[in-house]
Amino acid sequence: MNIGTKSVLFGAHCFFFHPWFVAAAWWKLYGFPWDPRLWVAFFVHDLGYLGKPNMDGPEGESHVELGARIMGWLFDRPRVLSRDECPSDGEFIYRMWNRKWHDFSLYHSRFYAKKDGRKPSQLCMADKLSIAMTPAWLYLPMVKATGEIREYMALAKSRNSTSDERTWYRDVQDYVRRWVQEHKDGREDTWTPSHKKPRSDSGVWQ
Repeated sequence: MNIGTKSVLFGAHCFFFHPWFVAAAWWKLYGFPWDPRLWVAFFVHDLGYLGKPNMDGPEGESHVELGARIMGWLFDRPRVLSRDECPSDGEFIYRMWNRKWHDFSLYHSRFYAKKDGRKPSQLCMADKLSIAMTPAWLYLPMVKATGEIREYMALAKSRNSTSDERTWYRDVQDYVRRWVQEHKDGREDTWTPSHKKPRSDSGVWQ
């Protein structure tokens, strides 16, 4: 079983735990998520990790695409465009669809959004804040069981002791809290680089 599948089944993106923390983060940021489409997004946005051989490599970064396709298929509908809006048949096929929910899920990754020149979605804010809301006593055993922690801490100077793992996770939580606070109102994301690099000795990604 590869690491992406393990993550969804019993790791950092566990289908049973993670969506509830995302929902709690959404509630904290934007109020209770009454729209049932939000709940679908909470549960499907990370399913793309299934079958992935890594979490942060090119394959892992593409995990957002499956959830986006599911959300688009379920909730996006075609809209009528004028002939002037459709200079070619190919563009018409692409642009005739309202991609609101597709993009809502697709851009829950700030790196994927940066790559496409887009702003992270509100789902990204809730997804990131959910990390800060997930207690270490739950998160660390899960990522250690799947082996994800080795990839997440690959650039850390020291990663073998419990204290170092907890220090790393506190650093992650502190960073995502500040990132969400800075960007939750939709302002441009100037913190996220085009390519990942370590922000600190604890291996936290920028």
